[in-house]
Amino acid sequence: MKKLNWTQRTAYAAPAFALAVVGIPVYVYIPKFYTDVIGVHVSAMGLILLIVRLFDAVTDPAIGLISDRIQTPFGRRRPFIAVGALLTGAAVLLLFNPPHVDADAATVWFMVLIFLLFLFWTVIIVPYESLGPELTFDYNERTTLFGMRDGALIAGTLVAAASPAAIKALVSLPEGGQGERDTFFILSVIYVPLIFASAFWCVWTFKERAVKLTVQRDNIVKQLSSSLRNRPFRILLISYTISAIGNNLPATLILYYVEYVLHSTRADLYLVLYFVTGVLFLPLWVTGAKRYEKKLMWLLSMAVNTGAFSGVFFLGPGDELAYGILVFISGIGFGATLAIPSAIQADVIDYDELISGQRREGLYIGLWSIAKKMAAAFGVGVGLALLGVSGYVPNVKQPDSVVFSLRVLYALVPCICNAVAIVIAFAYPISGSIHKNIRDAITLRSAGEPVFDPLDSSQVLK
Repeated sequence: MKKLNWTQRTAYAAPAFALAVVGIPVYVYIPKFYTDVIGVHVSAMGLILLIVRLFDAVTDPAIGLISDRIQTPFGRRRPFIAVGALLTGAAVLLLFNPPHVDADAATVWFMVLIFLLFLFWTVIIVPYESLGPELTFDYNERTTLFGMRDGALIAGTLVAAASPAAIKALVSLPEGGQGERDTFFILSVIYVPLIFASAFWCVWTFKERAVKLTVQRDNIVKQLSSSLRNRPFRILLISYTISAIGNNLPATLILYYVEYVLHSTRADLYLVLYFVTGVLFLPLWVTGAKRYEKKLMWLLSMAVNTGAFSGVFFLGPGDELAYGILVFISGIGFGATLAIPSAIQADVIDYDELISGQRREGLYIGLWSIAKKMAAAFGVGVGLALLGVSGYVPNVKQPDSVVFSLRVLYALVPCICNAVAIVIAFAYPISGSIHKNIRDAITLRSAGEPVFDPLDSSQVLK
C-alpha cells in the first residue's frame, strides 16, 4: 500500500485551505453583507441560495461522472482542478465586489454570481476530492491524508472567519456600508491568488494513477442507482447528511444568534475559538481512529459535538462565558466529524470497485458533494427563510418570536439531527480487517478468480 510523504500530503491539502473561502465568507458573512449592506431581502436571499444549491444535484454527479470517464494526457482529475480554480477565483472576485445598484439589481447580481460560484466550485472540488482516494489504498494512511486535508479546511475556515475582523483591525476603513465593501474587496485580493497557487501546486505535484477505463453504457440514472445499492455508502451518506444539516444551521445563524440572543458583539471570537479547538484536537481523533477504528471515533465525535451544543438552547442575554465554554467543548469533536467520514468514504469506494469492477471516485464524490451542499442549502435557505417568516428585521431589537426561532434553529434542531445521525451510523459495517479483505478480494477478482463478498459471504462475485 502506497505511503505518501509530508510534501505530497501538504500539496494535496493546500487547495482545501484556500477553498475554505467558499465556506465561512459565503455561508456566514456574504448573506449578512448582501442583506444588511447591499439591500437583498433576507427571504429572497434564503430562496436564492436554496434554489441554486438544488441545481448542484445535477452538476455534482455530472462532473463526477465526466471526470471518471475522461481521458487526457494530464489525467482524469487534474485538468478540472486547474480550470476550476481559474473560474472559481473569477467568481469570488465578482461576488465579493458588487456594484452600487438598487435592491432589485443587487438581487439579480447576487443570484447570477452565487450560481456561477457554486458551478465553478463543483468543477474543481469534485475532481479534487476524487483524487484523494486514488492516492493511497492504505486504510490508516487515508485517515492521515484526509485528516490533513480536512484539518487544512478547518484552518482555512478559521482564517476566513477571522479575516474580516483582522482586516478591520489592521486597516483603517470607513464606517458603515463602505467599510464592509472595502473589507470584502481586500478579502478577494487575498483569496483569489491563493486559490490559484494552491490548486496548481496540487496539480503539479501528482501524477495520477493509471486506471483502465471500461466502457460504461449505463446512463447517469443507472449509475446513481447502482451506487446507492452500496449498503455501506448508503448508511454513511444518510447519517452524514442528517448530521451536516444540523451542523450547517449554526454556521448560517451564528451571527444572528450571538447578536440577538446573547446580545454580544463577539461572534468572530466564538468562531475562532470553535475552529482553533477543532484543529488542535483533530490529531488526537486521527490517532484514535488508527487505534480504535474510524467508526468508533466518528460516533464519539458526533456525541461530543451534540452533547455540548444542547446546552446552547437554554442561554440568553449575557451568557457569553457559558456559551464560550460550550463552543469549546463542541469544537473538540468538530474536526473528526469532517475528516473521519472522508476517510470512511474512501473505503466505501473500494467496496464499490469490488462489486462493480470499476473505479468510480467521481460518482461517489459527486453524490457526497450533493449531500454536503444540500445540507448547507437547507441550513442557509430554510434557516434564513424561517428567520424572515418569524419577523426578522435587520439592525433593530428583535421580537420574542425571532429570538425563540433563533434558539430553536441554532441549537435544538442541530442536536436532534446529530442524535438521529448517530443512531444510523451504528449500522456502518466496514472495519480495518474487513477493508483488508475487500482489497485482497479486488486483487483476486482482477485476476479472474471468483471471490466471496466480505460483507455477505453468501454472495459470490465472479
